[in-house]
Amino acid sequence: MKRKIVTTTDGSHSIYLEEMDEHYHSKHGAIEESEHIFIKHGLVKKAESASAINIFEVGLGTGLNFLTTYKALLNLNVKVAYHAIEAFPVGQEELDVLNFHDLLGIDKKVAALLHQSPDLKTVEVNAKLRFRKYYSDLTAFDFEQLPPLDVVYFDSFAPEKQPEMWTEDVFSKIFAAMNAEGILVTYCVKGEIRRRLQKVGFTIEKLKGPEGGKREMCRAWKR
Repeated sequence: MKRKIVTTTDGSHSIYLEEMDEHYHSKHGAIEESEHIFIKHGLVKKAESASAINIFEVGLGTGLNFLTTYKALLNLNVKVAYHAIEAFPVGQEELDVLNFHDLLGIDKKVAALLHQSPDLKTVEVNAKLRFRKYYSDLTAFDFEQLPPLDVVYFDSFAPEKQPEMWTEDVFSKIFAAMNAEGILVTYCVKGEIRRRLQKVGFTIEKLKGPEGGKREMCRAWKR
């Protein structure tokens, strides 16, 4: 699909897919959305009760959530094993243009390490962070490849754009792969999605969304 680099409200970039009429990140602020939903209400919340966290990201995309995780770990006393799945990796031509590392104050080499390392290889970034990528379709993914999960960043395209990613079957597999008191965070608060999450066993919270963006977000607990 044709990809177009766009600038969101907070000055950070996103990618717009014209054929799908869909953005990779919130047009109201890509970095702001990532830090609010996935870091504040996912990683930081779990770090209150754990010193080692296994993260699984659904939709690696541009790598923004990985970069905001990297930045957050500078101020957290926790170690993270970061696992991410992506069926359609973003091309290097687009990745070279994105401004996330500049705005976050992160060395561009960190993003390069993430995207240029081969999939299915565990890479040590520093003493607090290592990652492993899976270039695979989520619907056919073998969750036994993963360690028990503590936090899931569910950042797929919207349900109306990728309905196969938001099914009860997918949520059931994720739930089974998680530790007790595991957290799933996502920007989507649609009633049908929340009902599917509840049906497979999650306890749902609706929380305030990022400033200037969607009013609410969803956090689901395995309890």
